[in-house]
Amino acid sequence: MDIARAQTIQQGEATYDAATRVNKPLPAHPSSKPVVPPFEHPDALFPDPAGVLSWLRSKGVAFLMSTTNEFSGAATKPTPGFSQYRQGASGAGQVNTSLHMDWSKLAGIPGFATHTIFTSRYGMTGNRMFGDWLGHSSEIYGGAGNVVLHLVMAYGEENLLGGRIAIAGGRVSELTDFSSSPLFCNFVNNSICGRPRAAADNDFISRYPAGVWGVRFRGRPSQYTYVQTGVYFPERNMFGPEYNRSGFKFSGGSAIRGQSVPVEMGWEPRFGAQKGLPGHYKIGARLMNVPLADVYADDDGRSFAWSRRSARQHPRSWGTWFEADQKIWVPHQAGHPASGDRGTTILAGFILNDKRVSLRHWQTYFGVVNRGFIASRPEDALNIIGMYEAMSPGVSATEAAYLDQGLIARLPYRATGVQTHAAVLEANYQIQVMRGVAIAPDYQIFINPNGQNNLRTAHVFGFKSTVQIF
Repeated sequence: MDIARAQTIQQGEATYDAATRVNKPLPAHPSSKPVVPPFEHPDALFPDPAGVLSWLRSKGVAFLMSTTNEFSGAATKPTPGFSQYRQGASGAGQVNTSLHMDWSKLAGIPGFATHTIFTSRYGMTGNRMFGDWLGHSSEIYGGAGNVVLHLVMAYGEENLLGGRIAIAGGRVSELTDFSSSPLFCNFVNNSICGRPRAAADNDFISRYPAGVWGVRFRGRPSQYTYVQTGVYFPERNMFGPEYNRSGFKFSGGSAIRGQSVPVEMGWEPRFGAQKGLPGHYKIGARLMNVPLADVYADDDGRSFAWSRRSARQHPRSWGTWFEADQKIWVPHQAGHPASGDRGTTILAGFILNDKRVSLRHWQTYFGVVNRGFIASRPEDALNIIGMYEAMSPGVSATEAAYLDQGLIARLPYRATGVQTHAAVLEANYQIQVMRGVAIAPDYQIFINPNGQNNLRTAHVFGFKSTVQIF
C-alpha cells in the first residue's frame, strides 16, 4: 500500500499528507506484528514510465525525484549608507532524490525499511542584498556543498507492534522529526519553511540538508497520541563545505561536538462528524550538551564587548517549542471528495531558547493554509503567515556596547546595527499547473530586516515552483 496525496509546494525532501503528523498511519486493525508503513506516492509528472516504478514498488522499492526552484527580488531600494547593500534578485534551487526500501519484501526482515535521501543545490538567497540574515527569502539555498550529489540522510527504521513502536537510526536529521510539519513548506521564507528558524538557532542542530549520526525512538500509546525522543551527535561545520562537502564523510568522533537530546509529545485528534478535521498539537524540548559561547558575558559575568575577554562557555543549553495546526473547514465538491489536503487549516507556534547562548530568544508565528476553496481549482491554495522573532537581550547589549566604542566591524551575526526584533509577513497563491507541477507567486514583507530598526522595510516578490518528476 502507498500513500497517495495531492501535489503541494514542499521543501523537496520526503513529504507526506498533512493529515498524518508522524507520517506513519497505523493499520486499520490493531496488530502486534512488525509492519512497514506505506511509502508516500505523490502525484508525479511521470508517474510510472514503462511500468518500471510500479514494478519496483511491488518488490518493495520506492524511487522519488523532484526539483524545487525559488526566485526572490526586492522591489524596494536598500537602506542608504551601506556600500555592501544593493537592490537585486536571486534564484536558488535543488534536485531531490529519495530511495525507500521495504526489507520485509526484499529480504524477509519483518518491519524493517531503509530511507536514503540525496540533494543537489545551487544559488543564493536575495534577502542578504538588503542586509537581512535572519529570515531568508528563499528556503532552498546552501548547506549542500555545491556538489552534484549530497547525502542528506541514510537510515534504517524498524516498526514494531503494528507501528506503535518505531526505532530509527543512522545518518539522520533531528528537525525532520522534531518541531516539524509538512505544512511549513507551503511557504517560502526560511523562518518557517523546513522548521521554525528559532528551533534551529545554532549550527549544531541538524536539519535538512545536513544529517548526523543519531537514533530516534517513537511510541504511540493510542491512535491519537505519540511520544518520541532521540539522541543526535552534532558535528562541526555540518553545513559548510570545509568539512563535509558531500555528506559522505562518516568520521564520527573526530567531528562530533556533543549530544542533542530532544523530547516531544503530540496529540492528533480528528474532529467533525466524519473525522475530517485533523489537528496536530505538540510540545517539545531539547537539551544540548555542546559548548556554546555566551552572547554577552565573559567568565566574570561582565560584558566581553567592554572587557575584551573571551565569552563564557556554557556546556549545556536548552530550547522548547509548542506548535499546533488544526483544519477548521473542508470543502465538499462534486467529483472531489474531501482529502487530507483540501480545506482551511490554521497553524501557530511559539519557540523559546536559552537566551544565554541564542541569537533568537523566541519566535512566534500564525498562518493559514487554504486549499481548494475555489471549486474549479481544487488543488490550488492561498497561504498567509506572519512570523515574529525577538533577539536575546544579551545580543542587543553586546552590539550596543560595540557601537558605543565605534567598533562596528566587531558586530556579530553580520549586523550593521543593534538587533532587537524582526517580523516577516508572507502570502502566496499555489497554482496546480498540471499533474506533478505547481508554481506559487509569492510576496514577502521584511520589517526590521536582520532584526535592526535602522534598516528600512523591504518588499520582496518572487515565486516557488516544484516538479515531482517521479
